Amino acid sequence: QNDGCRTLSLSAHVGFDSLPDQLVRKSIKHGFCFNVLCIGETGIGKSALMSSLFNTNFEDSPSTHFLSSVRLRVQTCELQESNVLLKLTIVKTVGFGDQMNKADSYQPIVDYIDAQFEAYLEEELKVIRSLFSYHDTRIHVCLYFISPTGRSLKTIDLLTMRSLDSKVNIIPIIGKADSISKTELQEFKKKIMSELISNGIQIYQFPTDDETVSEINTITNGHLPFAVVGSMEKVKIGNKMVRARQYPWGIVKVENESHCDTVKLRRMLCTNMEDLREKTRAYYELYRRCRLEKLSCRDTGPENKPVSLQEVIEAKRLEFFLEMERKEEEIKQRFVQRVNEKAAMLEAAEQQASMPVLTKFDRLTLMHQEEELKLGEKKKLLEDEIAEFIEKKAITELIQSQVSVSTPVVSLK
Repeated sequence: QNDGCRTLSLSAHVGFDSLPDQLVRKSIKHGFCFNVLCIGETGIGKSALMSSLFNTNFEDSPSTHFLSSVRLRVQTCELQESNVLLKLTIVKTVGFGDQMNKADSYQPIVDYIDAQFEAYLEEELKVIRSLFSYHDTRIHVCLYFISPTGRSLKTIDLLTMRSLDSKVNIIPIIGKADSISKTELQEFKKKIMSELISNGIQIYQFPTDDETVSEINTITNGHLPFAVVGSMEKVKIGNKMVRARQYPWGIVKVENESHCDTVKLRRMLCTNMEDLREKTRAYYELYRRCRLEKLSCRDTGPENKPVSLQEVIEAKRLEFFLEMERKEEEIKQRFVQRVNEKAAMLEAAEQQASMPVLTKFDRLTLMHQEEELKLGEKKKLLEDEIAEFIEKKAITELIQSQVSVSTPVVSLK
């Protein structure tokens, strides 16, 4: 009523109640996609769990412990159950936690998640786009494998989950849970949840607003984190072949809920798969909003008036053109200044090269006259010194002659 719509009653059947059936048929024909990110140390059982969850054998080569950085291995396959087609993408970390410096081990994972958001955003912003047939690679759920130490979370676990909780749905699971006792396992679960809450890390909570799954999801939320065991080896128990891990002390059945939570995890993923996809769209919307705000895209103007995307693009284009004109003018002025400086230098060089010969001769004559004056002064000084020397010589000779006359001569016989 607030939107101006009236609620009317039909007098006969029209047929638009078949719309849900049409959507179901269209969705089944097109198929679904689901992307899982597995984070955990090497040898924690990521590949075995994936094979156990989807009841198939994903061929995967073993990874090494000697990688210099964390890498991501992507594997996409198509699964069909009844008439429903699922395009499953599994992304697993390789070398996570094997480096000496683990400070930036989570950065390649964050970059990968952002890259998938960016790829989807680029597809949305294309002029000719095909989102219906586009292979959506955005991560829908992150299964974070925790080592069954029985003590507490590692620093790398806290840093990684804190950097990812605003980008992806995180479900913490304890890998190889059959390596610790049930009592230790329950205490370990409590410690993990307590540390997650105290560090402000948000993990995925199964929704309880839907009446059909509210009760089971409420119970399942109390089992977090899941303690899982994965295995594709079949062991004969009685007359049946079941997936299990056989030890000298007994057998751990993968499909037995009293032994591990692998079945609970599978059931919850399948039951809440659409909710995980919906939450991923919410994370993408947050990323999209931040990216568009960095590009100065706004829904409202300075006076809180609505602004269309076309107006924003035109304003940015005008701002870009003005900036380009300003830079172009600066470049032109700088170019003209340099041309003028070069022209002045060339003109001075030409003037110096084209100087008349007479001018050069006059300059040389002037220099010669100055040298003559200097030599004349030196000659005069030398002549004065010679005259003074001759005068002193004459006086000396006169004195010597007078001395010789006044001295008596003694004759000797």
